[in-house]
Amino acid sequence: MVGVAVRSLGDSEHEVTLPQYRTLVVLAYSGAHRLADLAATLAVSPSTATRMCDRLVRKGLITRNRDTVDRREVNLEVTEDGRRLVHGVMDRRRREVRAILRSIPQDARVQLATSLEVLARAAGEIPDLHWSPGWHDGKVADGNTDGDVKTPSAS
Repeated sequence: MVGVAVRSLGDSEHEVTLPQYRTLVVLAYSGAHRLADLAATLAVSPSTATRMCDRLVRKGLITRNRDTVDRREVNLEVTEDGRRLVHGVMDRRRREVRAILRSIPQDARVQLATSLEVLARAAGEIPDLHWSPGWHDGKVADGNTDGDVKTPSAS
């Protein structure tokens, strides 16, 4: 799946690393974060998060904004360009996952999709279907050949 993610990022107009992309996904999904909270969510040191965010700010993919309640705090937020990048990568990833699923015998797809969902959740992937890897929303188990699989939790 790392190869799928790397290929999906490779087609982007912005050059971002996988850790930078994960940062964008967290901010796009969860909203603004303080740097320390973002570092904790990403399981990296605050200095690593700072360097990563500096690069994303320079690329115009996130912004730093003063907190309206506590002016000492700075919140990191994804920009529209950052949000578009996340959506584009997710779309490319979904297409590739669907193509992979089409190559798997139909009777094995539902079981595989359920297992992948369990693995993704255990790995801390964002569970919202809007950000899903693309195996939740289809009808392959019902005989449709579009490559999607409906899993029990997506019913």
